[in-house]
Amino acid sequence: MILRREFITLLGGATAWPLAAQAQQPAMPVIGFLNLASPDGYIERLRAFRQGLKEIGFVEGQNVAIEYRWAEGRNDNLPVLAAELVRRRVAVIAAAGGPAVAFAAKAATTTIPIVFSTAEDPVRLGLVTSIARPGGNLTGFNILTGELAAKRLQLLRELVPAASRVAVLFNPVDAVNAERQLRDIEVTARSIGLQIQVLNAGTGSEINAAFASFVRERPDALFVALQPFFTSRRVQLALLTAHHSIPAIYGARDFVEVGGLMSYGANLVDGWRQIGSYVGRILKGAKPTDLPVVQTSKFELVINAETARMLRLTVPPMLLARADEVIE
Repeated sequence: MILRREFITLLGGATAWPLAAQAQQPAMPVIGFLNLASPDGYIERLRAFRQGLKEIGFVEGQNVAIEYRWAEGRNDNLPVLAAELVRRRVAVIAAAGGPAVAFAAKAATTTIPIVFSTAEDPVRLGLVTSIARPGGNLTGFNILTGELAAKRLQLLRELVPAASRVAVLFNPVDAVNAERQLRDIEVTARSIGLQIQVLNAGTGSEINAAFASFVRERPDALFVALQPFFTSRRVQLALLTAHHSIPAIYGARDFVEVGGLMSYGANLVDGWRQIGSYVGRILKGAKPTDLPVVQTSKFELVINAETARMLRLTVPPMLLARADEVIE
């Protein structure tokens, strides 16, 4: 009887020990993810973000959790969503999707680390004190979209050399991003003899209205600003440019992959991988102030040859030769 009681005691102890050990394991860290758009347009970028995490040793659902917050194109949703992540006590916030997202996160917390992505100089915007030593609780990735706006306009002129009037599509809600790009475009347009017409659109119906104006305005080409809202509406934009037979240039390959004509800009998929990597490094103990803001160094020119043929455009051989990818 004594031996049986001792055996049961030992067995119970052996059963309780792993349960106690499991209870003592640290809780899985939680990443807060904040974006201005909606998830349907970001499948590839999210995959790259998770790849960056994996390179540092974190796999979603295994040793890290991610709380996603999507503003569905509405800037006024961002402060509320950022505050939700702060109340959730996430370990770090990935504020991917432009200055408005970064500022919403910054306003919500001065203690939780934030990794942002922005198309503008983060020092000039006031997000960080310097590129090399960001200071505070923010660091991130700068895709230099503003600096590339002039280059995109030049490429559009090269593709359509007879163009004299170019429509420029902006989302006025993203004012910080839009104003810088517009200034660069206006200067470049004057230097190469182009007239520009600025069209504002912040909803799907406003995009339709902008294209409807082409019937009477008759622009020769279209420049679409690289803004999160337009990325989420890229299929609509590709269909409308085809319907109106207007050549267009975009700031990311996402547009060309769904039928857009041409894009030039940073490799955003690689940028999101680097954001994931920085988030992982912070989870491992790195401080944002010790992580320099990454300045993109990968740019790509992508041309959809099938769309060019549909528009009855002959892409100059020199432009084709410079393309990083030609989609047939």
